[in-house]
Amino acid sequence: MEERLIHSAEGSDRSTWQKVCEESKKMWLITLPAMLSRVASYGVFVVTQAFIGHISSTELAAYGLLQILGIRFVNGILIGMSSATETLCGQAFDLWPVVKLSVSSGIMLCLELWYNAVLVLLASYTNDSEVAISAFSICLNIATWEFMICLGFLVGASVRVSNELGRGNTEAAQFSMRVNIVTAAGVGVVFWILCLAFGRDLAYVFTSDEEVIEEVSNLVVLLAFAILINSVQPSQSGVAVGSGRQAQVAWVNIISYYVIGVPSGVLLAFVAHLGITGIWIGMMIGRATQTIWLGFMIWRTDWDEQVERASERLNKWLLRKPEDDPGSSAQGRLVEAGTSEEQK
Repeated sequence: MEERLIHSAEGSDRSTWQKVCEESKKMWLITLPAMLSRVASYGVFVVTQAFIGHISSTELAAYGLLQILGIRFVNGILIGMSSATETLCGQAFDLWPVVKLSVSSGIMLCLELWYNAVLVLLASYTNDSEVAISAFSICLNIATWEFMICLGFLVGASVRVSNELGRGNTEAAQFSMRVNIVTAAGVGVVFWILCLAFGRDLAYVFTSDEEVIEEVSNLVVLLAFAILINSVQPSQSGVAVGSGRQAQVAWVNIISYYVIGVPSGVLLAFVAHLGITGIWIGMMIGRATQTIWLGFMIWRTDWDEQVERASERLNKWLLRKPEDDPGSSAQGRLVEAGTSEEQK
């Protein structure tokens, strides 16, 4: 067991490009199905909003409130609790750690998804709230749909990092992390460019109301940068999930979103009189704070310590002592007897 947990990286004679290609293949085998699943499931809400938006701006605003406040609230709980299995299955556990980490995971992602719901509530108190909620929910759904793609990278990062930590390979865990984050950032740059180029045109998919379209066009640049930030942050969270640090990320989310982001949005919207633009800027301040904080946390990670923790978990939950299992002593004696007979 000790040898397995301290072995050095395999295939050190391979070129960096070969390693990147191999790691990318492993990552996409995990990431792509997760992306397709989340994009397809969330796409139902986006398509529904596109149809409702062409009825009237009132129905569009009503749907925005219902979908973001109701459905996202429940999704936050389900997605958050499911992320615990990404850590535990990756490092190979039993039941109790799943329950324990599910709570932390649920809090971690619920705080993130509910953050948007709080911002929509704030938008309802701005001038011309019907237009504000409609425009804000359109931009938010576009950003969230792209975020569903990046949640695939969260899954990929958590599984690959937890796999390598479970194997005791610190170099491979760090390499997986770098490949995942760089790939996610590249995808984010592509969507950033597309949003800058076609952001205003996207509004016509959701509504024909010129007031709402104009409000969306005012948020296009901020939406593009929000998409760029969204592309990196899930990968960072995935690294934390893979090493079982959901509780730490939960605290990062609380401070970044609810201590910094929401108050900043309130001040900019209602004190500086920037309206929903101020709320969106506040949201970006919170996300930027979270991204920088998670980046610093990952940079400060002691990967050898993470391997030791993974080893402790494996020893605790999988490798039981003979006295802990009544049948293990007898089984051990039978194995020893068989070995002795073979040697004879």
